[in-house]
Amino acid sequence: MENKVRVQDDLYLFVNKEWLDKAEIPGDKPACGGFNELATGVEDLLIGDLNKMAKGRRQTPNENVQKAVDLFVLAKNVKKRNKEGIKPILKNLDKLNKLNKVSDLNRKFKDFLTAGLPLPVSIGVNEDMKNTLNHCLILSGPETFLPDTTYYKEEMKPQHDALIGVWSQMVEKLLSYTDYSKEEGAKILAEALKFDEIIAGLVKSSEEWSEYVKMYNPTSLKRTATLLKPLKLKKLLTDLYGENIPEEIIVADPRFLKGFKGLLNEENFSLYKSWAIVNLLISASPLLSEEIREVGSEYSKILSGLQSLPTIEKQAYRLATGHFAEPIGLYYGKTYFGETAKKDVTEMVEEIISTYKDRIQKNDFLSEETKQKAILKLDKIVIKMGYPDKCDQLYDKLIVSKKASLYNVIMQLKAQVIKDNLEKLTLPVDRSKWVMAGHVVNACYNPFTNDITFPAAILQKPFYSLKQSRSENLGGIGAVIGHEISHAFDNNGAKCDENGNLNNWWTKEDEKRFNQKTKEMIKEFSGIELPWGKVNAKFIVSENIADNGGMAVTLEIMSKMKDADYESYFYNWARVWCQKQREEYAKLLLQVDVHAPAVLRANMQPRNFNEWYKTFNVQKTDKMYIAPQKRVVIW
Repeated sequence: MENKVRVQDDLYLFVNKEWLDKAEIPGDKPACGGFNELATGVEDLLIGDLNKMAKGRRQTPNENVQKAVDLFVLAKNVKKRNKEGIKPILKNLDKLNKLNKVSDLNRKFKDFLTAGLPLPVSIGVNEDMKNTLNHCLILSGPETFLPDTTYYKEEMKPQHDALIGVWSQMVEKLLSYTDYSKEEGAKILAEALKFDEIIAGLVKSSEEWSEYVKMYNPTSLKRTATLLKPLKLKKLLTDLYGENIPEEIIVADPRFLKGFKGLLNEENFSLYKSWAIVNLLISASPLLSEEIREVGSEYSKILSGLQSLPTIEKQAYRLATGHFAEPIGLYYGKTYFGETAKKDVTEMVEEIISTYKDRIQKNDFLSEETKQKAILKLDKIVIKMGYPDKCDQLYDKLIVSKKASLYNVIMQLKAQVIKDNLEKLTLPVDRSKWVMAGHVVNACYNPFTNDITFPAAILQKPFYSLKQSRSENLGGIGAVIGHEISHAFDNNGAKCDENGNLNNWWTKEDEKRFNQKTKEMIKEFSGIELPWGKVNAKFIVSENIADNGGMAVTLEIMSKMKDADYESYFYNWARVWCQKQREEYAKLLLQVDVHAPAVLRANMQPRNFNEWYKTFNVQKTDKMYIAPQKRVVIW
């Protein structure tokens, strides 16, 4: 190839350099390539369809898609939004202005929670990790203004100060649209920042959240309510559930709860009030006039390196498909996803699961007892392919008023979603529910239902095509399928059993050996320096275990194929991770994304497998060589 890059030195650049050299990132996006390109294609396609439905040139398939169309049209009405200006948020702003002490907040606790107004604590309903057929109440802290608590550490002070400077200028401008005087605005800003600093010292970092099984901390209602004082938790729950209040709360972040008394008390109540005002302004800004939308995006643009905002039409599409995800996903799947492809990929999933079982059986570090439980977990995996059969009944309850302001419509939708979530507490878990809609370009494994989801939108080139060779498809969607299955056995998923319950099904010795292999994977990525920063190997280990497993199982299938084309396999593996990012965005992802940077996803895993060395005659002198004793293969 003319680019002079040797495949033995850099698979990622060998495959992608020509595209990377020519590609230009759109001004309103932080990155392009790979997943991004497919998502853009789906977005363009569905924007066209929504416009046609809005104009009556395409039939709207059902009432819920029509609601999405109505929201799309409402959000596109810039003239209406500009005329309304700041006015739509004034009622909610007035509710915050009337808060002067903790007792005021306690009186409004339920109203604020169900309306989605800013609170110093997050309360919601989720599956009970120890009994995933039932729901539980889960409590955690609020988010910081900066993307992660790491930005508040001393070593990150330059980045912290620079970002807080941009953020503060933005908030000053947003406050200028209200009736607050300049002095009042300055006070609100200063107090909001003080409250944010306290939050940053209490809540988990992204790295801590990545060990999601540690969220399960059952705590008695009595103790939780005591630690949450002066907020009246028992009164809130009584207002919500009457006499049927839960006796136990799952505390996702115990450090936050223990420190809550230092966050909210009578002495610093004004800090919370100012913080809530600022949060309201920031969250509302995208839904107001074009001028306010521009101002409210200044911080996020700097954070991701964006040069411009998405057009109003794109914003309208994202609002419509975000709030009506399942109806739109169902429409996309039925309209654009073929049954032939669905059947083909489903068969591929079944083959990969079967091969995974064989690999588990031949595994050299597990005892027979643990192997059988791992195989049982594979037997129980539920495959969700393309799109669901039906939508959640929630969508039937959602209302889009064509005459209301966009902000009020979105807040009404949000309130209904919150109400629906809180009402689930006493209901059984619906395990048929999909966590991703059909038009989303992604895939996932749900550890608490032991299922894998492959939305229709990801089943496109380069991930998958009926026109691609089997080797290419295995290097693309096949490895992604293997990746998602491997999440059942990563450092988090391995702690859940075949029913998705938190349950240690490992023998002590097997668990010890697995933990050692996890440490080897951390070591392999530890300290890697990229132009935009250093990789946190512990933070990304679960995704690296999954990538490793995805490659291992698909290479096993390749070994049994008569026409296996390993070059095509590895080339397509590198192609699906092709991505060009803005430097600011790349830096941000190092702090908040549990996945390794794309270049490492392409280049690190192949060097763990013998097939890589045989296919390209990789030698000790080549950059993509590592010694056999340092190679890591877990599953």
